[in-house]
Amino acid sequence: MKRFRTISEFHEFVQLPKPQHPLLSVVDVGTVPHRYGPEPTSMVFDFYSISIKRMRHVQMKYGQHSFDFNEGVLSFMAPNQVFSMAVADDAEEVEKSGWVVYLHPDFLWNTSLAKTIQQYDFWDYSLKEALFLSAKEEAAILNLVFAIAQEYASTIDRFSKQIIVSHLESLLHYADRFYNRQFLTREKANHEVLERLETLLHAHFNSPDLVEQGLPTVQYVADSLRLSPKYLGNLLRVLTGQNTQQHIHAALIAKAKEKLSTTTLTVSEIAYGLGFEHLQSFSKLFKTKTSLSPLEFRASFN
Repeated sequence: MKRFRTISEFHEFVQLPKPQHPLLSVVDVGTVPHRYGPEPTSMVFDFYSISIKRMRHVQMKYGQHSFDFNEGVLSFMAPNQVFSMAVADDAEEVEKSGWVVYLHPDFLWNTSLAKTIQQYDFWDYSLKEALFLSAKEEAAILNLVFAIAQEYASTIDRFSKQIIVSHLESLLHYADRFYNRQFLTREKANHEVLERLETLLHAHFNSPDLVEQGLPTVQYVADSLRLSPKYLGNLLRVLTGQNTQQHIHAALIAKAKEKLSTTTLTVSEIAYGLGFEHLQSFSKLFKTKTSLSPLEFRASFN
């Protein structure tokens, strides 16, 4: 694995000129010499990366998921995230275009963005959850990238940093808005996620191994659906108004109600059978979600 602690180290690796600022770089993807072979090259940055690009015949892997850049997409990577790149086996010529902004956290020191940058959940999305832009959206993002590039290429003065940070904040705000649009407009794919989530939770709470498996966690659900936890939570919140944990609790309470109304099992047996180690935890959650204790629910049902 190749770790790049500075932007200058990465520039040297990909045979680019030394960056004009040690903590910031704006790169035209088309000018980057090709350095990848058929075997994946794993890398990790100690800095942020914001990219809008298309790349044909290049296979990129982030975590355990493959991703292709044949469509123009906007993607974000925070420091310390591992990814790998390789040339496709059948590639004749690598084709690439677009722009990348590399941003070291130290550049943001003593700025408003230093306090807010991690509030944007898309830093934790996987590459396959990148933002697919409309032509109008892509133009808006590129205008901001070009503005950053222009300031980056200018003589550094006491205004430069704040102007660049202002453009970066605008870019992140637009990305947040466009992701919300993507959650709403990719209706078929997103509702398929909902269906898979419901199927997964139904299978889990009806499994004969539920006691051994325990309650499903957000991480377990996200991994099972092959999505990042933050992306899944935000997708569900936009579509249903509830996050992943709330969906897990809803499935749990539905199963608890079924057992309370159709069996003679004690509340303790039901709690244990649903994966709870402590009766108090189950009773507290049930009352929070239904305004009734398990025994009150059973009595009202009968």
